Amino acid sequence: MPLAYFDIFSGISGDMTLGALVDAGVPFDHLRSELEKLGLSGYRITAEKVRRSGLAATKVNVQLDDQKQPARRLGDIRKIIDSSGLASAVKEKSLRIFQRLAEVEAKVHGSTIEAVHFHEIGAVDAMIDIVGSVIGMERLGITEIVASPLNVGSGSVKTAHGILPVPAPATAELLKGIPFYSSSTNFELTTPTGAAIISTLATSFGQLPQMRTDTIAYGAGDSDFPGHPNVLRLFIGEHAATYEEDRSVLIETNIDDMNPQIYDHVISRLLAAGAHDAYLSPVIMKKGRPGILLSVLTDTRKEDALLDILFRETTSIGVRISEVGRKKLSREITTVETPYGPVRVKISRKGSEVLTITPEYEDCKKIAEEKQIPLKQVIDNVKRIANGI
Repeated sequence: MPLAYFDIFSGISGDMTLGALVDAGVPFDHLRSELEKLGLSGYRITAEKVRRSGLAATKVNVQLDDQKQPARRLGDIRKIIDSSGLASAVKEKSLRIFQRLAEVEAKVHGSTIEAVHFHEIGAVDAMIDIVGSVIGMERLGITEIVASPLNVGSGSVKTAHGILPVPAPATAELLKGIPFYSSSTNFELTTPTGAAIISTLATSFGQLPQMRTDTIAYGAGDSDFPGHPNVLRLFIGEHAATYEEDRSVLIETNIDDMNPQIYDHVISRLLAAGAHDAYLSPVIMKKGRPGILLSVLTDTRKEDALLDILFRETTSIGVRISEVGRKKLSREITTVETPYGPVRVKISRKGSEVLTITPEYEDCKKIAEEKQIPLKQVIDNVKRIANGI
């Protein structure tokens, strides 16, 4: 299960990400041939070895035949990707990045997701950067991405909307809930494209985790700063720690005046909005009144969205928030072929040792209902088959 750590000490952009992945071993011919499946024209992609402050790195360039590109909407980009011959995983992850960009652009410009124009982001070179980065990660078999806090640089940047401060409004919005900082480098080090890629695909942000590194690669930015290597450093390897670790946010509130039938709806909404877990505990409150402690575990990026659900859907008027550490088994969702058809299973590991295999409940339930056989029989058979993979 390859782990990738992006060291973003000099920012991140789409071409820096592509450069780091090619430097890490993605065959350039494979990248180019896969990108051709998008059916885009008017560009040429090249890769070269360069030096940035004496450090060797790979620079990927996307050169346009015509600098004027159409200002595409999300629907246009979705049509291009959906109709391509790319792998389903590449399509899904690429569209997640563009969906996130559309949400941010709509908020920044007071528009709607489907109506917003992407300007720079919708241009051919930005599409190549985003889809190409996903292609590269899939080629390297990367299953988990962790990133450092992001250096955004400082100063101002020229955009289709005029001169804007660094970080640009879209970049700042993309990095909400993610650690980033400004440096003395008077340059836009983190672009909206780079921020969109890493904020969508990374599972956590922080220090370099314990890992056994197989590959260290460098993707070069356009500029060469004196005494400052303008590169994106990429570590690829495996977890060295026995357990995976992260930091999460625990939101709690005591409720004693709400119809208990509502809790099922609230928990369903919280989980759908990205909570790691949501659960209820009985408590005795002041004056001996029975109540419910509603607990929600999430990451900082989803905190505001979950708070909005809590305050809108429950009678709570205040919550307690604390940061908690988590240690967990590494997890992987895979699909196994069974006599019933394909079934998803969750494989949990301690290091390389498989500890549990859990068939997806909804898949097994659907099979049991269609085949008119006991659900426990389906689960047991899927477990037996999955144990042999």
